[in-house]
Amino acid sequence: MLSPNDKKLEKLDPFYRPSVAKQKTSAEIISEARNALRTVGTQRPFTPQENQRKLFGPASSRAPENRPPSSFSLHASSFESSDSRPISGTRLSPLELKPKVPAPPTTEEDPCLSLPRPPVDPAKMRRISSARARLFRAASQAALLPDRTLTPAERKKTVESKETVRMGDSVVKVNGIYLTESKAIGHFKSHPLQLTYDGGFSEIKEPEMCKGATSLPSHLRSGGDQGKRRSRASLCPNSSDLSRLETKAVSKTNLQEKATETEADDVFWNTRIVPILHKLEKEGRSIETLCAACAQLHGALAEGNMLGKKFKRRSTLLKTLYKLVDVGSDPLSLKLAKIILALKVSRKNLLNVCKLIFKISRSEKNDALIQSDSILELLLEVLRSEDLQTNTEAFLYCMGAIKFISGNSGFLHEMISKGAVEILMNLIKQITENTDKCGACLPNSGHLLVQMTATLRNLVDSPLARSKLLSISALPQLCTVMGQHMSDKDVCTNIARIFSKLTTYRDCCIALANYSRCYALFLNLINKYQKKQDLVVRIVFILGNLTAKNNQAREQFFKEKGSIPALLSLFHTFYRLDLHPRRPAGGGDEQPTPQKPQAQGEDVLIKLTRVLANLAIHPGIGPALAASPQVVGLLLATLEYKSIDACEELVINTIATINNLSYYQVKNSIIQDQKLHIAELLLKLLGSDNMDGILEAVRVFGNLSQDHDICNFIVQKNIHKFMIALLDAKHQDVCFSACGVLLNLTVEKDKRAILKEGGGIKKLVACLRDFGPTDWQLACLVCKTLWNFSENITNASSCFGDEDTNTLLVLLSSFLDEELALDGSFDQDLKNYHKLHWETEFRPVAQQLLSRIQAHHSFLEPLPFPSS
Repeated sequence: MLSPNDKKLEKLDPFYRPSVAKQKTSAEIISEARNALRTVGTQRPFTPQENQRKLFGPASSRAPENRPPSSFSLHASSFESSDSRPISGTRLSPLELKPKVPAPPTTEEDPCLSLPRPPVDPAKMRRISSARARLFRAASQAALLPDRTLTPAERKKTVESKETVRMGDSVVKVNGIYLTESKAIGHFKSHPLQLTYDGGFSEIKEPEMCKGATSLPSHLRSGGDQGKRRSRASLCPNSSDLSRLETKAVSKTNLQEKATETEADDVFWNTRIVPILHKLEKEGRSIETLCAACAQLHGALAEGNMLGKKFKRRSTLLKTLYKLVDVGSDPLSLKLAKIILALKVSRKNLLNVCKLIFKISRSEKNDALIQSDSILELLLEVLRSEDLQTNTEAFLYCMGAIKFISGNSGFLHEMISKGAVEILMNLIKQITENTDKCGACLPNSGHLLVQMTATLRNLVDSPLARSKLLSISALPQLCTVMGQHMSDKDVCTNIARIFSKLTTYRDCCIALANYSRCYALFLNLINKYQKKQDLVVRIVFILGNLTAKNNQAREQFFKEKGSIPALLSLFHTFYRLDLHPRRPAGGGDEQPTPQKPQAQGEDVLIKLTRVLANLAIHPGIGPALAASPQVVGLLLATLEYKSIDACEELVINTIATINNLSYYQVKNSIIQDQKLHIAELLLKLLGSDNMDGILEAVRVFGNLSQDHDICNFIVQKNIHKFMIALLDAKHQDVCFSACGVLLNLTVEKDKRAILKEGGGIKKLVACLRDFGPTDWQLACLVCKTLWNFSENITNASSCFGDEDTNTLLVLLSSFLDEELALDGSFDQDLKNYHKLHWETEFRPVAQQLLSRIQAHHSFLEPLPFPSS
């Protein structure tokens, strides 16, 4: 008789394949391959190494006549002898000078303002000697003459000659007498007077006495109203007048100091610089000698503080350096370029020196020379300090050189540590802001962006560069550039290459996925460049990365207008191209090679099926895709014409996508409508030697075998024997998937007997023994399958056999002991993972199965633990 508990167990429904556990732990990454819905991985699109260093590679969309040259001649005559700004040739209109007389003073503190003097007429300089003589004679009599009101006739006799000029000291007028300022200072000490402006010279008039001063002599007093008007000012001299004179004295001191400095510079130039220049100008010198002299020259200039723009003999020095460019030696040219850049040349000369370095950097063998001469630092300084709009072409060749050497991994750390990432992103920001502001791009900005984005593509291989890009929010900025330069395929391709690298890293992938505008941007690029494989394959790869782990990204992309139609259109385009590898109408820029005629569209299809598989994981998107005749039709068409031997990755990705779609048991599912056709296609894969392909096919059968028609198909085609044979595989995932199919078959009572074919029971017990302690999910599947098989059990030995029955009793008893079952040498995280699945999946089923076997089996002696 069965106990009440046993009777309840007998009435339980058969077990189906296990559902995905809802509770998540960090260790569950181990079981990702077990999930009913799985993401699909793929390799990043391959970018071939360019054989030659050029501004634009062979795959560039720019026509040769529409892009700056990578090859050119450069000679000493290319440089300008003077680095000053050239005459523009534009005739300027004369300025209308209308001097204004200042308003009268409004405060008593400053009753008389000092006014500026007009410029001296050079034509009057010839009269200087006679004028000074008259002034000095008149000055000796000034104190003896009475200051009275002059008649008109007498005023005419006053010396107000417009012929008088000022050289050295300025001329002032003291009581109508002209004196130089140095003489006037002495006069101030004995006769404090005030300076006023009379239209040509400064006039010193008689003021009132300062407070507390003694009375003026009677012969210096003036009578009448005019005398009163002339004596309104303070007896003390005006402070602005004294300040002007004192400033002049300070300026004289500064001039003396500058003269001393100039004399020191002359000595340094003659003793240190000139001998080196003689070495450089001397004929017959070897390249090594010239290089050594240039290194010596750079050191001497730095020591004498003569680098930069302010050195007065800079033009003479540059002329000597420009002449040596014609020697044509790369090591010497680098030495020359180092000095020329340090002298801060501009405009055409800056362009030419950047071209010079660009030419040298085109040869990979010169990378060591560039590194030893610290040229990189000078190039970065050009980008950092020079004006972009003024020097766009110079920036282009400067960036070209930086791009070349960034391809050498030996430069990466130096470039990043010197701020290359920040400098490039700052320039990119300037270009985007100018485009937003003006509605048009700077001249050559597209060419420049190609060089900058290609350099960033090389830099992002470094973890430090990726960290910097994230810290300055560079990914949205690059998306903005993509949107502004949508018509520039080269720029878009380079940025796509940057993103395809970055999104393989979790933090970068999350940062881009969170920028919601990127999905519409990528869809626009797919629609615009549908036949440009090198671009669209990377865009689709990026979308695959964004949707691999992020359910929100799946939803955002799916909600973008026209997202799935765009993917299907692209799929159809490259499906036809892959099926018939010919040059497409409209022309793709990358044509198939004779050696690999089918590789043209294959890679795009691989990335596309990955995106569809990842999207299908979303519970709201998966059923919609499963119900799409276009989606399912293209997937099945791929399986029909592609063999796993011809294209392993495409076939496996396609089956994985079908597996995810087959998970959804919905009424309008095209997968369910086509299930027998799919089973026929999968049957071909089971006969291949590709274990990965076999595993994916078995997983699809695990979903489809919940259907009665598929179970009949499996038995009719003897697929169940293949599943039993797979239990011998020493691969846990293969055993897990095969056991899932057998579990679904044993749901139907008339098919349970198949487990006895090919030793199915014995192999299931062996799987439990071998994988149980390390894989409680697989152990659970085995127990469920044996439970279904033993539903109508009357005797355990007759059901399982004596040996297998005894083994099951020992194994189940041992595995249900928590201390023994979970006593493994795992870290804590993994222990928690195993405990979760042991408690939630294995233990409930194992307890029921053990109780059933014990109820239908008795023994007297303890059973030995089965050997492995």
